[in-house]
Amino acid sequence: MKAILKDKPGEGLVMKEVPEPTNPAPDEVIVKIKRVSICGTDVHIYKWDEWSASRIKPPMIIGHEFAGTVVEKGDMVEGLEVGDYVAAESHIFCGHCYQCRTGRAHICQNLKILGVDVDGAYAEYIKVPARILWKVSPEIDPEYASVMEPFGNAIHTVTVEDLTGKTVLITGAGPIGVMGIQVARAEGASLIVVSEVKPYRIELAKKNGADVVINPMERDLVEEIMKLTGGEGVDAFFEMSGNTNALRQGLEALTPGGFASILGVYPGEAVTLDINNLVTFKGIKLYGITGRKIFETWRIADQLLKSKRVDLSKVVTHVFPFEDWMKGFELMIKGESGKVVLKVSD
Repeated sequence: MKAILKDKPGEGLVMKEVPEPTNPAPDEVIVKIKRVSICGTDVHIYKWDEWSASRIKPPMIIGHEFAGTVVEKGDMVEGLEVGDYVAAESHIFCGHCYQCRTGRAHICQNLKILGVDVDGAYAEYIKVPARILWKVSPEIDPEYASVMEPFGNAIHTVTVEDLTGKTVLITGAGPIGVMGIQVARAEGASLIVVSEVKPYRIELAKKNGADVVINPMERDLVEEIMKLTGGEGVDAFFEMSGNTNALRQGLEALTPGGFASILGVYPGEAVTLDINNLVTFKGIKLYGITGRKIFETWRIADQLLKSKRVDLSKVVTHVFPFEDWMKGFELMIKGESGKVVLKVSD
């Protein structure tokens, strides 16, 4: 089968022929992949940054966001049948640690990540544990089913507290940030302000329903937020950029007693904050967000897409044939795309 992999240390990826997966274990299934989408993590692996060099062990098929059809299953698999339409949770949880047994499998102590710790989804077929698969509603197009995993990140970030009538700041209008705009709107937010510096993503934020988009390189973000909120600050702050200045500015713009969800990751950087004045004395709540709630978030994602309360056609900006994968990576690296999906099969 065709697969895209990191075949050796260093920048770049390669598409080549590799053996198809066979002989699923009793708890595994084999999925024929319809679509895969490109994640920022895949771009880090392509660039071979410090994190990738410390984590990835070539040769490795990468990729973790996909949708497809079950073609074979192990003897002990229940709840899935050959022909089922599925998407995958990229966090392979053990099921028996303290976190898994108390409803927090997304932060499993023995977590492995698809396409990072084990072979991933940039391939025509994949073999995975049945427990990480979600049966997708048939009304959802494969392009959008393939991005349900990152869509779940947006849902997890935005829905930690009730947003009805709340004012919101989102820093970072990448694919997950703009998904967050739509989720915040569906959850009842009254004002959605987005901070972004890249022209393409500024327009993407507007297209996805932001009320106001501010370029913090051109205008003072905190000052503008205070004008928009009558000096009160926003009720909720969602940090999705991984930029320390955005984190500080967002906390400054947050009203006392508000809450912040931090999804952004700050690789190779120690973040310094004035905890006294930005957190403690303001009495705010901080939520660290990783992954998706398994499978609570998946249910919400499925229903939002099935009901069309969220429209991911405004987020998936490019679909390429699998063989044209490099075009997708180039757009992602330039920041000139929303979500990029690769068409593997029909």
